[in-house]
Amino acid sequence: MGQGLWRVARNQQLQHQGYSGQGYLTREHGRRIATNNVSNTSQRKQAQGGIDIYHLLKTRKSKEQEGFINLEMLPPELSFTILSYLNATDLCLASCVWQDLANDELLWQGLCKSTWGHCSIYNKNPPLGFSFRKLYMQLDEGSLTFNANPDEGVNYFMSKGILDDSPKEIAKFIFCTRTLNWKKLRIYLDERRDVLDDLVTLHNFRNQFLPNALREFFRHIHAPEERGEYLETLITKFSHRFCACNPDLMRELGLSPDAVYVLCYSLILLSIDLTSPHVKNKMSKREFIRNTRRAAQNISEDFVGHLYDNIYLIGHVAA
Repeated sequence: MGQGLWRVARNQQLQHQGYSGQGYLTREHGRRIATNNVSNTSQRKQAQGGIDIYHLLKTRKSKEQEGFINLEMLPPELSFTILSYLNATDLCLASCVWQDLANDELLWQGLCKSTWGHCSIYNKNPPLGFSFRKLYMQLDEGSLTFNANPDEGVNYFMSKGILDDSPKEIAKFIFCTRTLNWKKLRIYLDERRDVLDDLVTLHNFRNQFLPNALREFFRHIHAPEERGEYLETLITKFSHRFCACNPDLMRELGLSPDAVYVLCYSLILLSIDLTSPHVKNKMSKREFIRNTRRAAQNISEDFVGHLYDNIYLIGHVAA
């Protein structure tokens, strides 16, 4: 329908200008007619219902001469806004045409901070010869190195002065970065429990429902594929952090970190039970409430029922 409306509008425009509505000639046909009429422009012929080929070719030529909009002719604010939508590769290509604009430090600073939200070097006085374009290349190289070998990647960031040798700074970098391979990151955090401790404290679970908070936690710190000591460590750290963020709720519900630990483990098992195609007999809401209250007796039945509903409707907490 959109193409039909466009043709109607275009035909009306051509009729208003004295042309018929049969449309433009093809490029090759138009080129042949234009070649035949070059020798005598005063005797131009009308083709395909009276379309002026000379006029069409002239109009096309003028459009080709116009080309792309020159960003240097626009206000700087508008030019930078347009270039800010480009990724690093396209911005490098744009610098071949608009060198001063595409190499602007503010554009590359925005690219760095939108991909790597925290680096120690952001809060320092920049060294001589510093540029955010060069920093972007180093951050990209370091991320690729981390995804191959986490220890070498962190050492690379430190050698370039991008990160300080501090568990807190490394945790902030990991928390604000989305380019790191989650499998390599899981291995690194399992080995660096000091970084893991600081990473957990960066999460704010205030006023969040327990399953939703657990999902957010596992989006940043991926759970292992199998049960074991590392999973128990993660759940323990999460339980203490969740209680620390919601002291009033814990007092109201009468929950302790140990009780939250039991609930988290129950939610993980329920998630597997409800989402796994290998489990044919799914756990019912009544069964979940009964089993959970056996492990944590002071928990409200309504609260446990809401937990079941959340997993049933939204899905796995560690997917």
